[in-house]
Amino acid sequence: MSGLDSNPFADPVDVNPFQDASVTQAISRVNDSTGDYNPFSATEMGNYTGTTIPVSAAPSSQPAVLPTSVEQSAQATAAAAQANLMKQQEELERKAAELERKEQELQNRSTNRDLNSGAKENNWPPLPRFFPIKPCFYQNFEEEIPEDYRRICKRMYYLWMFHSATLFLNILACLAYFTADAAKGVDFGLSILWFILFTPVSFVCWYRPVYRAFRSDSSFSFFFFFFVFFFQVAVYIIQSVGIPSWGNSGWISSISMIGLNLPVAVVMMVVAGFFTVNAVLGVILLKMVHSKYRRTGASFTKAQQEFSQGVLTNRTFQSAAASAATSAAQGTFGSNQGN
Repeated sequence: MSGLDSNPFADPVDVNPFQDASVTQAISRVNDSTGDYNPFSATEMGNYTGTTIPVSAAPSSQPAVLPTSVEQSAQATAAAAQANLMKQQEELERKAAELERKEQELQNRSTNRDLNSGAKENNWPPLPRFFPIKPCFYQNFEEEIPEDYRRICKRMYYLWMFHSATLFLNILACLAYFTADAAKGVDFGLSILWFILFTPVSFVCWYRPVYRAFRSDSSFSFFFFFFVFFFQVAVYIIQSVGIPSWGNSGWISSISMIGLNLPVAVVMMVVAGFFTVNAVLGVILLKMVHSKYRRTGASFTKAQQEFSQGVLTNRTFQSAAASAATSAAQGTFGSNQGN
């Protein structure tokens, strides 16, 4: 209760904390131990060397600053990503414009061909004007074939020409074969037949389809070419082998003539080499045409549609269908009258 009797508004007692007994005792002990020690006296200064602490050894008191390289690297990465996106967008726009240009060029070429189909004259084969047989086809690589396919199309034309020349040389080789061995007249006769038959058939059955395929991007023409040209490559291989009595101056026939007549064997070997070159070039060009075909967007479904449209719009087919329908109707009507 003594705490409640005190007056809180009275002046506080002036108390000096340094007058406490424990404090004064500690101070007296320190004074006794140090005495009259002066750290700046000559005696004390002599105990130290003249070396000084370098400034660089002292710890830096500058405030920590976040390096700007992190911020700059982040900004550079974002800028590079944005530049890459812009570059990709420009590339896509350029490709889209190129595709549109090619499509427009193809449409214009098709339109011009349809408009001028009656005005153009066939120019292949190039025959003199006084010749009774007139050209049967119109061929113009610069006008009808797009630039991307023009080179491969010309190569296919050169292959057909080399094929025809080889068949002609095969006649001469088989003739020499026949003169060296009278029993080989069958080969000479078949060589003439192969030249007369395979030269126009190869032009119509595999060269013109690939020409039309590149000209109008026809899926049906591509598939027809692949089907026929595969067998043509197989025929090249058979001709290069040179099975006796098949009308081909191949390796087997030419090697068999080395012991009988060396000059004839050399001529036949040259033709066998030509047949081999035809086979190799045929395989290479077949792969090249197939790679071009995969870029055109052609497909088997489109080939079926083109075949259906071509058959339905063919006048000969329409006339034959109409005649068949008329004959069937007349037969049905006659049978009904007879009953």
